[in-house]
Amino acid sequence: MAGCCSLNNVCEYETSKVVRIQSVYYGSLKWAIHTIVFMYVCVVLIADRRYQKKDSVISSVHTKVKGVSQTETRIWDTAEYTLPMQGIDSFFVVTNIIMTENQVQGLCPEFPIAKAVCSTDKSCMKGHMDPRSNGIQTGRCVKYNTTIKTCEVAAWCPVESVKRAPEPAILRSAENFTVLIKNNIHFPKFNYTKRNILPEFNTSCTHNKTTAPHCPIFRLGDILQAAGEKFAEVAVQGGIIGIEINWDCNLDKWLHRCSPKYGFRRLDDKKTNEALYPGYNFRFAKYYKQANGKEERTLIKAYGIRFDILVFGTAGQFNFFELLVYIGSALSYFGLAQLVVDFLITSYVFRCFSHNPVKEYYYQKKCESVPGPRWTLFYVTFVDEPHIFMIDKYLRTSLQKIKGEIIQRNTGDFKRAVKRQLQHMDEEATSLGNSEELQPIQNKGDASSSRERPAWCSCGKCHPAQGFLEQLCCRRKDGACITVSALFERLVLSRSMLEFVLLYKEPLLDLQAETLNTQLRHCAYKQYIQWRFGDDNLEERAVIPSCCRWKIRDVFPSENGEYAGFRKKK
Repeated sequence: MAGCCSLNNVCEYETSKVVRIQSVYYGSLKWAIHTIVFMYVCVVLIADRRYQKKDSVISSVHTKVKGVSQTETRIWDTAEYTLPMQGIDSFFVVTNIIMTENQVQGLCPEFPIAKAVCSTDKSCMKGHMDPRSNGIQTGRCVKYNTTIKTCEVAAWCPVESVKRAPEPAILRSAENFTVLIKNNIHFPKFNYTKRNILPEFNTSCTHNKTTAPHCPIFRLGDILQAAGEKFAEVAVQGGIIGIEINWDCNLDKWLHRCSPKYGFRRLDDKKTNEALYPGYNFRFAKYYKQANGKEERTLIKAYGIRFDILVFGTAGQFNFFELLVYIGSALSYFGLAQLVVDFLITSYVFRCFSHNPVKEYYYQKKCESVPGPRWTLFYVTFVDEPHIFMIDKYLRTSLQKIKGEIIQRNTGDFKRAVKRQLQHMDEEATSLGNSEELQPIQNKGDASSSRERPAWCSCGKCHPAQGFLEQLCCRRKDGACITVSALFERLVLSRSMLEFVLLYKEPLLDLQAETLNTQLRHCAYKQYIQWRFGDDNLEERAVIPSCCRWKIRDVFPSENGEYAGFRKKK
């Protein structure tokens, strides 16, 4: 991305480049994935109503339990078996009891629990109180019955003597009791309020999932049956049952729907061991005054079922912004097609997959390797090799002997430039004809015959060099030097050609200047690089062979005989 350093940079627009692969297989795969994604997005949009703004419910609950039951000793009405709520949005119904009547404060033997059984007074500790006992020990060991002695305690006497709940439950008929649940809900974002009691409410109805799904009056036995429990079994030890009210409201005018759905399930663990206090129970007492003014009470251990009413739900209403957000997020799913196709294209070029020329071709068209700008990076080319070689290594021997990575040659732009230049030079254009690139020409002089040939030279015209970077020949194998070819003479060494290139770039250039020779030499270097490498981007890292470099220097020598050589770019 271009830096925002001026107004022109701010006003720029950048876009991605696309490689279009003409393939029936990949095209069909792409559209198949797009179709699946489109169907998924549409189904989720409609089913989950992703086009709506959502809000959570706020609710209040009020209950009324109705029913009368008769046992052997008394009549049980609402005031008897319903006690103050044991939690928020809940009600409790007594189903089983253990009553200890006529208790007064005094001294009496403790119930024979393990730590209360004794044989002498030494077994009892005055003032000791066990969390499971009924009072505080006096230090005496007294008879509990004809066979057992226990520690005497100061407590409400007589102490509770029954520890197991009666079976069957005393109020097992409570399954026929009914409860009216009044539930008011509010959605603050939409300022919408409703209750579960409809205007056409029939006070004699009883909730039924099929025939009366909106009736708010529930039979207790039906609630436990819907939760998968038997009322008679739960009534013995008690338990906790959840009544779920789900408000899933659609507040759109064209499809308005807002009514509760009821569900039931058991909340406590019915598999709990007897020693871990299963079920649900608690104790309370009813107090009286005797004629002599002494306080008396009836202790009641109540077993029962606590019903917790759980209200939850959401309301939704169409919102254009929510629709835009969903569409924007769903568009990213269409990228799965590109991810899958790209994986299929690129995976076959790894060694773990079989070689596939078609997929490798697609991969080369799609992916371009760009090495980082390191000074160890060089590009070389040989006249007897069709490719350009990229070398990214520290040189420990001559550049001639190092094998690099092959990259494709791009000569399109230079061919057009050469055609334009050759058309300007009429006298040379006709002489080129269809001559071969390596056709030898007659040289005016060759001083290389008297010079010792370096070991890394394959053409016989290279000069000895100390640095590994300059030890490069124009050929990989022995053969004619590229400097003797007709194209080298006309494209690289031709003075008229080079002057035309310089004037093309700088029309007012002085061709009589003293530094013209230097400019012609540097222009010849660039001509060779464009000819052999075909890419201006490789110019700074392209290495010119020793034979070509010295041939250019011989034709366009330096005024003082000194040359800078290849400079490393960091």
